[in-house]
Amino acid sequence: MNANLASDIVTLDIASTDDLPRFRRELQAAFSIAVVETFGSVQDGSIPSDDVVNGSFEAPNAVVHRVLENGRWVGGAVVTIDRHTRHNALDLFYIASGEIGRGLGRKAWTAIEERYPWTRVWTTHTPTFERRNIHFYVNICGFHITAYHHEGFPDPAHPRGPGEPDLPGDGGMFRFEKRMSRDGADGGAAPSGQIRPERGETSTHPGFPLSPVPVDASDAD
Repeated sequence: MNANLASDIVTLDIASTDDLPRFRRELQAAFSIAVVETFGSVQDGSIPSDDVVNGSFEAPNAVVHRVLENGRWVGGAVVTIDRHTRHNALDLFYIASGEIGRGLGRKAWTAIEERYPWTRVWTTHTPTFERRNIHFYVNICGFHITAYHHEGFPDPAHPRGPGEPDLPGDGGMFRFEKRMSRDGADGGAAPSGQIRPERGETSTHPGFPLSPVPVDASDAD
C-alpha cells in the first residue's frame, strides 16, 4: 500500500456554479473508461449526456459536492437529500481518471456517509456492464442489489427522457440500496442546513442516475 494512503485526507465541499463545467467533463471522462474497455469506443456523444448531468445538478434537493484530497479537487458527487424521509440517493459519483488507484473512491464514499449521518437508506444505480462499480458498491461500500431494470422492466422512478441516448450494451441498470445501521446515526430528523433550498426548486431529474467510479484493487484494501 502507498505509504501516503493512510495520511491523505479526503473531504467534501459544495461545488460552485463555475465548477460545474469541469465537474461534467471529468465525470464523463471517468465514465468513458469502462465504456471503451467494454465496447471499444464511446459512440453517439458523451455518456452520461450533458442534459442528464445538467439535469442532475438542478434536480430538486440536489447537492453537488467536490471530492477533495488534502484540499485538491479529485472527484465529485451529486446527492439527492430528503431530510424528511431520510432516504437519500447518490445520483452521480466519480473519481477523476488521473486519480485512480489510490483508494479515493472508498474514502470519498465514507466522507459522504459522514456528511449525512442521519440517513436511513442510500440508493444508487449503475449500468450492468460496469463491473468495477458493481464490485465497489457491493463489496466495498456494503450496498445490495435490489433491482435489475431494463427495456422490459423499466425503472418508474427514472423514466428515460426524450432524445436521451441509449446506454451501451443492453441498456440495463442495477439498483443498489444500503440501509444504514441504527436507522440513521443520530436517530432524529436531518438538520435543515443540509439542503440548499436555492437549487432545483422546479426542475425534475431528466434521466437515469449513474455513478462512474473507476475502482481497482487499491479500493479493496
